[in-house]
Amino acid sequence: MKAFPFSLDGATKDWLYLQPFVPASRTASIRKEIYGIRQHAGETLHEYWERFNKLCATCPHHQISKQLLIQYFYEGLSMTDRSMIDAASGGALMDKTPAAARHLISNMASNTQQFGIRGPSQSRMVNEIGIAANQRLENQLTEFTSLVRQLVVGQHQPVMAAKICGICTLVEHPTDMCPTLQQTESDQPENVGAINGFQYGKQPYQNWPFDN
Repeated sequence: MKAFPFSLDGATKDWLYLQPFVPASRTASIRKEIYGIRQHAGETLHEYWERFNKLCATCPHHQISKQLLIQYFYEGLSMTDRSMIDAASGGALMDKTPAAARHLISNMASNTQQFGIRGPSQSRMVNEIGIAANQRLENQLTEFTSLVRQLVVGQHQPVMAAKICGICTLVEHPTDMCPTLQQTESDQPENVGAINGFQYGKQPYQNWPFDN
């Protein structure tokens, strides 16, 4: 038994020595890290898998089921590696047993280490995000320009304002076409003449020079 610790290596050895020394607060913190683990930009599947396993080994009594561990790891994968694992598992990794899922992920992680397959670099991701943001901004500017153009065209189109009669306050006719006014003109021509500034029929006598 004394020689047993020296026969261990890697995460197993870390587990043996760390188990008695992990306080409750540290356990809660590690559990939170496991829940929210995410693959870093440019991190290979192998590197992510190793980091995940080491994190779990630092707190062996995290009390998280094997099925949930696989689920948390899977949810933290990049879109590229997740699609690759989905294809390798037939599109249903979570339908496999935890042991089968771990075996599949471990094999694929080893392949990425062997062939140096990496996820999209951070600079590439930043560029793609920038391009998408610029495209959205350009689309919004195009829509705004189109809206302004429609408003300008609408302002230059003639608008037929409703004319209200100043006499009877109806909108069927303008003031000068009001039937009341026309009737008054026909019945009282002298008054209409007075309105226009002329006196018909009652003009005062004017002394013309040649009357003498």
